[in-house]
Amino acid sequence: MSRRMGSLTLDTLKDLPQRCRGCVFWELSPECEAAMAAESSMLDKEAWLSGTLLEWGGCGKIAYIDGMPAGYISYAAARYVPRAADFPTGPASPDAALLMTAHVIPEFADTGLGRLLVRASAEDLAKRGVRALEAFGDNRGESGACVAPAGFLRAVGFKTVAPHPHYPRLRLDLRVLPGWGAGAGALEDEVERWLSTVSLDVAPQRRARQSVVS
Repeated sequence: MSRRMGSLTLDTLKDLPQRCRGCVFWELSPECEAAMAAESSMLDKEAWLSGTLLEWGGCGKIAYIDGMPAGYISYAAARYVPRAADFPTGPASPDAALLMTAHVIPEFADTGLGRLLVRASAEDLAKRGVRALEAFGDNRGESGACVAPAGFLRAVGFKTVAPHPHYPRLRLDLRVLPGWGAGAGALEDEVERWLSTVSLDVAPQRRARQSVVS
């Protein structure tokens, strides 16, 4: 079973799930989104990604298993995420990047791939001098939502810094990656261990599931 952790770029944007390729929930303010024609959403997504890559740097990771996109995660400095202003627990801390979306396809749900995606993004940001990764979590358990479940975020090491019944803000300190080890090759080693536990003989009920992170 081959595996690869790639970066989100204009070339790999097409590998996102179809409903995510043109979704601009995070990338546009509500006012812009309301006025946006549906057919232009993909162009808006590409424009946002191009500008963010040029001005700020890498803003996402995609995991490939046997050449198939298995999951992805996106993140950026809060100034590139207009939707963040809508959340009651905002704004994000000035020293933190903001996790936007984390998605694992149903075939790889509950395998730990979501944790690996968070780790890959955390290591990328830590190397760039970012002190923390924050996220607005969803406490309501909405299926297919663009907001990552708060329970998932807590499970991978995030701590609540701004409580809220629906959308708490959580934080992962990138100076100490909890329980993840350190050093060159540590992430690659964990990916290898993860692959040894994953089977492609997926149960039918797992295939029927919608958007999840785990």
